[in-house]
Amino acid sequence: MLRLRLTPYSENPAWTWSGACYGTFDQHSRIEPFDHPMLEHLGATDGRRTLIIVRERVANRPACDPEVRTLTPGEYDQARESVTEWPTDFVLLETEPAQPARITAGSARTTPLYLADDGRSLFGSWDMADLRDHVTGINPREAARLLIYRPRYSSDTLFRGVHRLTERAVAHFGGSLWISYPEPALHRQPRQLAADADVLGAFVDTMDTAMDRRPWVEETTLFHLTGGFDSGTVATRAAERHPGLLPTATLLIGGPGRKQQIRRRAEMRSQAKFADTDIVIDAMKHPPLAPGCRWVGGDVISPTEDPLHYPFVQMARSLSAAGARTVVTGLGGDEMVALTPEEEPHLGLGEITDAQILPWVGRRAQAALEFADDGIAPPARVNSMTLLSLESNAPVLLRHGLWPVHPFADPVMVELGEQLPFAWRELKQVQRQRLRAIGMGEDVVHPVERESFAEVIEHSLITHAPALFARMLTEGSPLFDEGLVDPDGLRTAVEHLTSARYREEQDSKLLEVLSLHMSATAFLNS
Repeated sequence: MLRLRLTPYSENPAWTWSGACYGTFDQHSRIEPFDHPMLEHLGATDGRRTLIIVRERVANRPACDPEVRTLTPGEYDQARESVTEWPTDFVLLETEPAQPARITAGSARTTPLYLADDGRSLFGSWDMADLRDHVTGINPREAARLLIYRPRYSSDTLFRGVHRLTERAVAHFGGSLWISYPEPALHRQPRQLAADADVLGAFVDTMDTAMDRRPWVEETTLFHLTGGFDSGTVATRAAERHPGLLPTATLLIGGPGRKQQIRRRAEMRSQAKFADTDIVIDAMKHPPLAPGCRWVGGDVISPTEDPLHYPFVQMARSLSAAGARTVVTGLGGDEMVALTPEEEPHLGLGEITDAQILPWVGRRAQAALEFADDGIAPPARVNSMTLLSLESNAPVLLRHGLWPVHPFADPVMVELGEQLPFAWRELKQVQRQRLRAIGMGEDVVHPVERESFAEVIEHSLITHAPALFARMLTEGSPLFDEGLVDPDGLRTAVEHLTSARYREEQDSKLLEVLSLHMSATAFLNS
């Protein structure tokens, strides 16, 4: 959403808008908003205090004038209070003479904001690579979380010196960085339905509300239509309301679900009237770790970006070339109808069993797992796993000039999902019944085959990963040096990968080892 450099206690802290960025007269501070028609930015000052906000636009109102306007102290206080009630994503920056600078994130996060400092200035960006000069090493706690596939939403990142600004959190900087978490967000409970309850009607109305917050109805808006329940539900509803306007795109998977994915997408596109344009990128032809992947080439890529990086880059590039500016997805649909711990008992967040410790996880990482749940952010309005997913999705799109929109991650959709009875959430019944209601057949509503990227990952690990692991084991890795990955355990796993039958449950997790290794090597050696 933005890049920034803030230097508090400047001699001349007055801010101006240059046409491309906000800056102080002494040029010690700079805020560069991401340039996109779905965003707006504005500044205000009362002569002493200054606020600058970068935010997603809301529908039915023109974009704000970006010039820094002068307000009375009373008007400034009112403006400051109204900022935090904005219904879409925002980042608020506040400066005041002789006071630390403050940065506040909104609750409906769409893109990440990473922060680092050098003791004099605070730096921030949606692209972690911009902060590589501030990396001082690897954070063992975060590395351990990622290695056993138990990510946590917190201010931690893989790297010491780089921090994540979580939803509603406030970053304070006056020479050192301090991030304060908000109070836990309140959540609703499943409710008993009234006799005349129209669940599908409420579902559609809420989906429309989530979509219509933003001015997304443009020919440059494209829907990521995978053929699954979530993207299918959102995209077909949008096409129902705006027939013939909206193009689609997807990554094509491999394995038994491939033909089914093609059939389901075709049925969705024929049942709802989309634009003719449909961009399909075959992930089996552009798998992760293939030659040409920026990670493999040694580029500085954040470890939080999706491990399926290469095929997603190919798709983003194709969307941009086709003229798309906004991409609407189904991300967040899983969590929107997730079962509660009481409905689906699972391992407690603080409990990690020996069975979860993969054979290549090093001793230092194992020791760090005792503290895996320390320092995590409090409950958010949107599920923390959804927020991490959105964070991994955004940078690839932003690099190609695309802005992501995720209706299922809108707080109103989250609140509806929390209140639905078990029978409507189990196995995504509300999405299934919505698709059935608009005429979709059994192939769409009750698919037989699993549709996932599992076969794409298997192909990548068997075809491209062995040479990369051989190089890693020969030349070394920061993960070895820090005791986070055990080279002997990794060597044994790689030997099994190349000589025995592929075991999806365990072997697929080797992809994370390579992504962390390649990210750490690039960041620490740049």
